[in-house]
Amino acid sequence: MKNISIKPLILLSLLAVCFVGCKDDTESISRVTNYPDFTMNGDAFIIHQLGDAFTDPGVTATEAGADLDVASSSMGTYTGGALDVNTSDEYHITYSATNKDGFAGTVGRTVVVANNGDLTSSIEGLYTSTVVRNGSAGPQYTDMSYIIIWKNTDGTYELSDGIGGYYNMGRGYGPNYIAPGMVVTANDIATNDFSIADFGVKSFGGDCTTSGFTVDAGAKTINFISQWITPGGTEYNFDVTLTQVAF
Repeated sequence: MKNISIKPLILLSLLAVCFVGCKDDTESISRVTNYPDFTMNGDAFIIHQLGDAFTDPGVTATEAGADLDVASSSMGTYTGGALDVNTSDEYHITYSATNKDGFAGTVGRTVVVANNGDLTSSIEGLYTSTVVRNGSAGPQYTDMSYIIIWKNTDGTYELSDGIGGYYNMGRGYGPNYIAPGMVVTANDIATNDFSIADFGVKSFGGDCTTSGFTVDAGAKTINFISQWITPGGTEYNFDVTLTQVAF
């Protein structure tokens, strides 16, 4: 059998054809892109007094040292509206920038707008929450941050989560698992005379009722028990202790 060899000239020709073809296919593709690099001014988490003017500290963005334009938007966790210093809520500001290749980047800031009442004439406030569910407690359900109580225009009060953030913060399921709509009518705060509307749990469904709503102005705490009946009929009792946070 004869040995067959490819002459060097033929091999070089084949390599040249391959190189030209590859070059034509890839020469328009950017091999390196620098994603937006953000620098945040101020804190990533801000607690802001209701009614006070707010100036967004902003962020800067660069691409390989060159400045980029930054756009921002905000949305409230409980109201769904843009940041409003006259409306208590937990607002999330998103800053975005796009590099020259069209790749976008984002960074976020949280601004909590709240007002602390004195717990004798008003129960408004920013609170940490500790929850015992059906007698069971744990570190992840202790001093959770934060529950907001705001005052409605009709004089009633409303809680951001009627089960104290058990699923939202404690389990880490997020705001789709809060229990909104816990509206409290303060008939007489000094004697702990309150009327409370029933409410539900967002994604789970079911109905919640509240009992034992008591305020301790000296200790800066509010305690209540929310009873939740799931759509399947299971009963859970959330013993919630809220502690007002000074800011």
